[in-house]
Amino acid sequence: MFLIKLDLQFFAGEKTEKATPKKREDSRKKGQVAKSADVNTAIIILFVFLLFLFIGGFLRDKMLLLFRHTFQDYLLIELTERSIQEIFLELTIEVAIILAPIMGIAVITAIAANLLQVGFMNSPESIMMKLNKLDPIQGFKRIYSIRAIVEMLKSILKIVFIGMITFIVIWVNLDELLRLALVDIGYSLSTISKITMQMGLFSGAALLLLSVLDYFYQKYDFEKNIRMSKQDIKDEYKKTEGDPLIKSKIKQKQREMAMQRMMQEIPNADVIITNPTHFAVALKYDENKADAPYVVAKGMDYVAQKIKELAKEHDIIMIENVALARALYSQAEIGDIVPEEYFKAIAEILAYVYRLKQKV
Repeated sequence: MFLIKLDLQFFAGEKTEKATPKKREDSRKKGQVAKSADVNTAIIILFVFLLFLFIGGFLRDKMLLLFRHTFQDYLLIELTERSIQEIFLELTIEVAIILAPIMGIAVITAIAANLLQVGFMNSPESIMMKLNKLDPIQGFKRIYSIRAIVEMLKSILKIVFIGMITFIVIWVNLDELLRLALVDIGYSLSTISKITMQMGLFSGAALLLLSVLDYFYQKYDFEKNIRMSKQDIKDEYKKTEGDPLIKSKIKQKQREMAMQRMMQEIPNADVIITNPTHFAVALKYDENKADAPYVVAKGMDYVAQKIKELAKEHDIIMIENVALARALYSQAEIGDIVPEEYFKAIAEILAYVYRLKQKV
């Protein structure tokens, strides 16, 4: 029979626990989120080619008009400084009109893809200069790591997919491509545009499918990287909630201060209601502070004995009433007005106390 000695401290440091909300928030502030760059690329490609599908005719007409205007008008203009400026300005405006929809849809889809994955995120810490990124050893580890191998396999997979789609599209349209040498330029351009559009749309759809798979992988990898050990969770709790030992000492100190304040108020009480051993409740009536008697101190067992000792020292009258003492202790806190259902009983007690004080 063999006995194996295990060091449990080794397992305590193993990161097996899911990240806490604070850990996730801190990672987000650093720009560390589950995000796939392939999703952005795929969505941009797909929507740009969809844009070509819907407004391709408009873009084609604008480009043909630009070429026609260039060869028919600009080449015949006498070149002067003013004419060159006018030509440059007109060409800039025409090119901007052609490129604006493409650039606009690219920017909008890029923003939408990021919002779709991570939402709105403000992380200035992620763009700050970090000297550890210049460390050649860390750079070597990043190059020759499991993640780098996965990225390489993803790139190979994308090349294979795009290559297969390109080959299939060309193979399906092979007859039309072979006839291009026998047709006019307009038909050739139309055919090439159609085939290019098919390649772009199918490639974008394929990349989108791959990017969705990549997003789930990135999410899995992110969750694995932000895992915490049991010790990490304990340390985080101490930082956020405070050390339990320190918290207990603070609470103890607060209780002591509250007890001290309560004891200081006992000499001002009008009467002490007892049961007679386990409970003691000190009452006072001050019409300037409240419309009814209120509790200035209360205690059970040891505290009740301390209240009674102070009452004896300051000649405060103590009345034994078991039911009333228990009820006031359980239903009224320090500073609270006594419950209304006990007004009559307490009024009788206070009247008795005031009569005794007058006799003295």
